[in-house]
Amino acid sequence: MGDQHMIRELRSAALAFLACLAAAGAAQADAPKGYLETIHRHVTLASTSPDNGDLNPYAIVVAPVSAGKILKDDVLVDNFNNISNLQGTGTTIVDYNPTTKQATLFAQVPQKLAQCPGGVGLTTAMTMLKSGWVIVGSTPSTDGTTKTKGNGCVLVLDPNGKLVTTWSGPTINGPWGNMAVIDRGATATLFISMAGFGIPGPDVVDPKTGYPITIRKATVLRLELSIPEGRPPVLLSQTVVADGFAQRADRDNFMFGPTGLALDKDDTLYVTDGLDNVITAIPDAVNRTASAGTGRIVTQGQLLAWPLAMAWTPGGHLLVCNGKNGQLVEVDPATGKQIYAQWIDNDQAQSPPGNGDLFGIAMTPDGSGFYYVEDDVNALVKGSR
Repeated sequence: MGDQHMIRELRSAALAFLACLAAAGAAQADAPKGYLETIHRHVTLASTSPDNGDLNPYAIVVAPVSAGKILKDDVLVDNFNNISNLQGTGTTIVDYNPTTKQATLFAQVPQKLAQCPGGVGLTTAMTMLKSGWVIVGSTPSTDGTTKTKGNGCVLVLDPNGKLVTTWSGPTINGPWGNMAVIDRGATATLFISMAGFGIPGPDVVDPKTGYPITIRKATVLRLELSIPEGRPPVLLSQTVVADGFAQRADRDNFMFGPTGLALDKDDTLYVTDGLDNVITAIPDAVNRTASAGTGRIVTQGQLLAWPLAMAWTPGGHLLVCNGKNGQLVEVDPATGKQIYAQWIDNDQAQSPPGNGDLFGIAMTPDGSGFYYVEDDVNALVKGSR
């Protein structure tokens, strides 16, 4: 009897152990592979179109501090089109307050600005520094196409929305993509893609493809700033850290060029190139004194479809907006693995669904979600768990 009792106990223990293994395996199988799989709610927060009727929201920036009219954690969104829906003519930045759930006009820049070659059309190149200054790129047009595109400039606004200075010159042409920023308080380093060099109007077509011609002159420019106490930032130096990216005029999308910029802790700068459908890595972007060309390919094709703006997840992955469909893609830059894609805009009026609707993205301060814009309805949206 004693032996049989011991056998039964051993059998029960073995079955319990196997059950634990099965449960652990099931739990592991059900565990999300990354950050994006944990996002299940998408809520429209506010219209991004102010009283002057500007359209086509592009950049998203979460305020790091309270300064002037801006409160910490407010969400700034700029517009690329005017009320006539002409691209490269938007002049406004709106400020969404997550507490009051209200969007108000933060800034409206003059359409024609002598110190900004070609005028004003605000792009995805925008940031707010800890010192309160708001810096935003302009890639202007007068007819809504690259046929009348000006070289543009980088605008500096105070925290009350007043324009205080502009930066322009031979290295600045079509400030385009979302900025990567190192903000040290008294100094700052900005990375901005420049996608306007040599782009003709959309009617200049490549006879082999039938599309506007592709030019490989787009760059990533590093700007070093000094920020004197109580005075506007001073541009100290400019260095081209990457070049040779694909750029092209487009009637529906104005132009294509490198858009997403994300700086890693090891000073590697990740860049999206929509036309080549690729994410590349620029090593030692913070200190290099010469261009790395287009860098090293991290990942290409697969779930990517005209990759645009990027943001870091708390776990060190990249969230990448697709321009050709309404999907957001999660990428592990260490391995190049594309982990997951989620339809965050599945508007069936576009083909594929959400085509042309996404652009900017920014994480919420606590990392539990992200803000993005839907260009088809001119709205700020939040994705969360």
